[in-house]
Amino acid sequence: MARHFLDTFRDSEYIVVPSGSCTSMIAHHYHDIFANDQKMLELTHALAPRVWEFSRFLIEVAGTDDVGARFDGVVTYHDSCHALRELHIKDGPRRLLAKVQGLTLREMEAAEECCGFGGTFSVKFPEVSGGMARTKIDSILKTEACTVVSIDSSCLMQLQGVIDRARLPIRTLHLAEVLAAR
Repeated sequence: MARHFLDTFRDSEYIVVPSGSCTSMIAHHYHDIFANDQKMLELTHALAPRVWEFSRFLIEVAGTDDVGARFDGVVTYHDSCHALRELHIKDGPRRLLAKVQGLTLREMEAAEECCGFGGTFSVKFPEVSGGMARTKIDSILKTEACTVVSIDSSCLMQLQGVIDRARLPIRTLHLAEVLAAR
């Protein structure tokens, strides 16, 4: 799959990725996959600087933090592990949310704590994963937000699953969905 990705996007000026974990994988870990394949390793190094996480692309390349969005409601933001720790993305999504008309952002206490998904972690350690997600949900509930926003769909899927099982009146949305709202 990594080889196909590189072949498909090799001539792209920009590759905008709607996921911090996927962006991190491409930009920081493909070199490990292709350590013994010089041709693919060179392509990886050439492509990595053109790979952008969605929120960072809007701010740093497109030069905007206001896309003219309107979203009425209270939201809280979840920092995904890969975006926060590997890509150092924290303020950008919040800057974008701050410009959305009608939106009130309420920070949760556990914004930087893992949601418990972690790819295969959630499958290998379901009790621990579920406990981490429930801790995150408790933090979300304290904000009284009706919507949880993040830049990683895997986190949103994990959180929405716990929210649905608890029958809570909260929804999860990707940052792009909020920014597309009118």
